[in-house]
Amino acid sequence: MASPTLKRKLAGNRLTIGSWITLAHPAIAEIMARAGFDWLAVDLEHSVITIREAEELIRVISLHGVPPLVRLTSNNADLIKRVMDAGAHGVIVPMVNSRADAERAVASVYYPPRGSRGVGLARAQGYGTAFADYRAWLDKEAVVIVQVEHIAAVEDLESILDTPGVDGYIIGPYDLSASMGIPGQFDDPRLKQVIELIRTTGIARAKPGGLHVVEPDAAQVREHVARGFRFLAYSLDTRMLDTTCRSGLAECRRGAPE
Repeated sequence: MASPTLKRKLAGNRLTIGSWITLAHPAIAEIMARAGFDWLAVDLEHSVITIREAEELIRVISLHGVPPLVRLTSNNADLIKRVMDAGAHGVIVPMVNSRADAERAVASVYYPPRGSRGVGLARAQGYGTAFADYRAWLDKEAVVIVQVEHIAAVEDLESILDTPGVDGYIIGPYDLSASMGIPGQFDDPRLKQVIELIRTTGIARAKPGGLHVVEPDAAQVREHVARGFRFLAYSLDTRMLDTTCRSGLAECRRGAPE
C-alpha cells in the first residue's frame, strides 16, 4: 500500500516534520531531501532565491520523493501560479490575517471552478503532456498552509482555519510578537497566552499546526509535539550548517594545547 500523501497526513492530523531551505544550491536540497523530512519548504520570503532557482530546488526535492512547498513572499496570485506551475505541492502563505486573505490564497492555487488560477503548461503539467493528470492531482493533493503571524489573524482565527482549502497553519512568532508591540520577547506572558489560544483553537478544529523551531533543537520540537502541534519545521539550512560547524570546531579544540 502506498504511503499517505502530505495532504492526507494533514487531513488525518498526523505529525509531519519539515525544514526550511534558504540557500539556492541544489546539493543542499538533495542532502535535506535524503535526510527523511516529511516536507521541505523553499523560502522565497526571507532569502535571495530567485523563481528560476526555486524551480530547480522544487525539482530536486520532488525527485527524491519529498513534497516541496514554497513559502511565498506575500499572498500574491501571480507568484502562487508560478511556483505551482514549477511543481510545488503547495504553498505556505505569510500574513494571512482574515478569512478573505485565506480565501484568496486558496483560490490562487486551484483552477476554476474551485479557484481562479490561470492555466499554463509548465513543469507541473508535464510541459503540456499531462494536464489532465495534473488537474486531478491538484484537486486531491495540493496543500495550503496559512501563517498566523499577526494579532489580527488571531482575532479572526476560527474563520481563517474554517476556510475550505486551508490544510493547516504555522505560527510566525517573531512577526506575531512584533504586531503585539513586544518584538522577539518570547517569554512575555502575553505572547504565550496568544500562542496557547492559537494552539487550542487549531486542536478544536482538528486543523494541524505548529511553529518553526529555528535553532536545530530536537528537544524543543518534541515539546511542541507533546502539546499537540502536528505541523512543525525543524530549523533551516543555514542554522544547521552554522551550529554544526561551531559545535564541531569547539569540540575539536576542547582540551587542545594553545
